[in-house]
Amino acid sequence: MTKIVILLASLAFAHGRRVQVDLVPPTLAGASRVPFQAHSQRSSPVVAQIGSMGLSSTGLSTPSSDWDLNAIGGQGGNVERIEGQTRKTWSFPDISKDRALVAVGSEGRPVHADIDLWIGPDWTPFKLNAYSEDGKLRPIQTLVGTRNKPANIDIVNTGPYEMAINAGAVYAAGAMTEVAQRPKGQICQGSSIRSYEIAPGTKQLEVCLRTDGKQLNAKVELLNSPNNPKQTYEVFTNNGELSSLCMCFNTPDVGTTVRVHNLATVEFPCYINLVEIS
Repeated sequence: MTKIVILLASLAFAHGRRVQVDLVPPTLAGASRVPFQAHSQRSSPVVAQIGSMGLSSTGLSTPSSDWDLNAIGGQGGNVERIEGQTRKTWSFPDISKDRALVAVGSEGRPVHADIDLWIGPDWTPFKLNAYSEDGKLRPIQTLVGTRNKPANIDIVNTGPYEMAINAGAVYAAGAMTEVAQRPKGQICQGSSIRSYEIAPGTKQLEVCLRTDGKQLNAKVELLNSPNNPKQTYEVFTNNGELSSLCMCFNTPDVGTTVRVHNLATVEFPCYINLVEIS
C-alpha cells in the first residue's frame, strides 16, 4: 500500500497534476466531515442581549412634570439655546415672589452648567455647579430663591463649544412654591455623608437641602452603580434657608442611590428631605 502511494505521488509531481488520496476509512469519513456553512451562520450573542434589554429610545422615556422645560415654556418663561462657553441671563424684578424655577437640558449630550443668583451690582449669594451625563434623560431641574428682591439668574454653559444646551427660567407657581416649605428632614452634620437607596419603581426624586439660616455648602450625587455619578449638584449659599437647594432627579434606572456630602465644617449642619414620585 505504501509503495502505491509513493508511485502515485511521483507521477503527479512529474506531470504537474494534483492527486487527492483519501486515506480515511469509509466508516469514519462521514463523522469527520463538518459542513462549513454551519459555522458561517453563527451570530453574536451580545447584539441579541442588547436588543432584549430594551435600550431603545422608546424604552427610556423622560417623564413630564412641573420641573421641566416644557412646564417653563407653558408658564410663559423664556427658553434659550446656550452654546458652549457662553452665557444667558434671566431677569426677575417682582419683589412679591421669592422662588424661581430653572431647568437645563440637551439633546442627549452631557450638560456642564453654572447657575448663579445675582442681586445688585456685585453680590452673588447663590452659586450652583451642575452636571448631567445625559441632558435629555436627566435634565438639570432646580429651584433658586430670589429672596423677594430684584434679581438676575445667570446660566453659563461651561462645556465645550460644540455641546449646546437649552435653558429656561420662570417664577415658581402653584405647587412648586410649596416645595421649599416642606419639613426639614434628616440632619446631616458638617463633613459627613449620607446615602439613600431609591425604590425601583420611582420615576422622579425630589431632594431639598436647607439650613437654619447658616451657610449651605453641599454636594448631591445621583449614582447608578458604585461611585458612578450620573448627575451632580454642588451648591454654596450664605443662607441655606432663604436660598435652599431644591432639585428634581429623573430616575429611569434601577438600583439608583443618592449621596449627599455636606462640604461645610462641623458647625454648619444641613437638613435633607426626600420625596419619591412613582
